[in-house]
Amino acid sequence: MFLARVTGSVVSTQKVDSMRGQKLLIVEPLRVDEKDQSSLKGTGRTFICVDTVGSGEGETVLIVQGSSARFTEETKKLPIDAAIIGIVDTVEVQGKNVFGGK
Repeated sequence: MFLARVTGSVVSTQKVDSMRGQKLLIVEPLRVDEKDQSSLKGTGRTFICVDTVGSGEGETVLIVQGSSARFTEETKKLPIDAAIIGIVDTVEVQGKNVFGGK
């Protein structure tokens, strides 16, 4: 699992039948800023994920990849490699809040 920020969406009119109606979002993985560990920063990479929780652009989300992306009832029959499984409220590192409010 990893944290990511939703940066956009993908529209695909031609796709396999099982993917019809699936919301596809572009995400950028996040990591703790190694200099001061007081915030999250982007890695510069992007992924396309199936959204299972109704997230939107700008939100920080929890991502799973590989076979874990197909472990939910909604995704078990989809040909996917990454899924959004949660919307993040807060992140704490070593007792300090680095994202969200308390």
